[in-house]
Amino acid sequence: MLRKIISGGQSGAEKAALDTAKKFNLDHGGSLIFGNKLGQDSFSEVYQLNDIDIENCSKKIEQNIIDSDATLIISHGLLTGLSLITQKIATRLSRSWCHIDLIEMDEFEGAVILHDFIDSNEIEVLNVAGSNASQDPFIYRSVKSIIETFIYMELMENSPEELRADDIILFQRKQEVFCDTVDGAVKFLADSMHLRTRSVIANSLENQIGSLYFSLSDTIKVKLGLDSGNKELLESCRNELRKFIESETKHDDKLNIIKGCALGVDVMDIEDAAMVILKALRRFLKKDHVLRVIK
Repeated sequence: MLRKIISGGQSGAEKAALDTAKKFNLDHGGSLIFGNKLGQDSFSEVYQLNDIDIENCSKKIEQNIIDSDATLIISHGLLTGLSLITQKIATRLSRSWCHIDLIEMDEFEGAVILHDFIDSNEIEVLNVAGSNASQDPFIYRSVKSIIETFIYMELMENSPEELRADDIILFQRKQEVFCDTVDGAVKFLADSMHLRTRSVIANSLENQIGSLYFSLSDTIKVKLGLDSGNKELLESCRNELRKFIESETKHDDKLNIIKGCALGVDVMDIEDAAMVILKALRRFLKKDHVLRVIK
């Protein structure tokens, strides 16, 4: 089962992979392909990247291939540039690799291929490479969608059984309350959920956030109006993510941190916002619901 995602940290496919790993609390890291001019140290720290002292980017690409069980390369069309170099190095080293060409298939098909690739090769550490955002502005969302769908496939049979069904199942798809802040959303959810569900969330482990997310994200999106245009709450979620990024680094140059990590914040959708709220809810409930078991 996949336990870690690594990449070289380039904007586009590689950063999408790291952002998705962070979203689902998966281990992540890798060797930074290029030094980040906007807050390089901060960028490396936030994404747990190792900026090894090698000038040759091919050597850094090789290091990520060596440090993983296999390499996934995602593009719209034929491989070029560093993506092609990655394929050639993996072939030379006789390391497993998989190319998903989104001209030839859609994102769901890509996720199925990724699932089969990881399962058949028993991959625990996956190196992700692919198109740069400057060359392919759509690659970030595509890679994120593929990896998220793969994670859903992995977790769909492992939803927490202790969650109350009426906290998961929506009997009416309509907004129940208007909250314009993450704090307000958390308080509403904490008050409206059954004690059993609150206890399960509070006692969950970091690596169980995916199961909770796929069980509760629809409830969060609908009840809080994220799927019906609650722009104020979406913006509050963006700000919450920015604050979290800042809290993960010891550096004082917050502007550079945000610039270096901005893409993941700027392209936040309602799915990401639901995860931000769920993580905030988990932190809130851990204060007074931990180890409380309801028979």
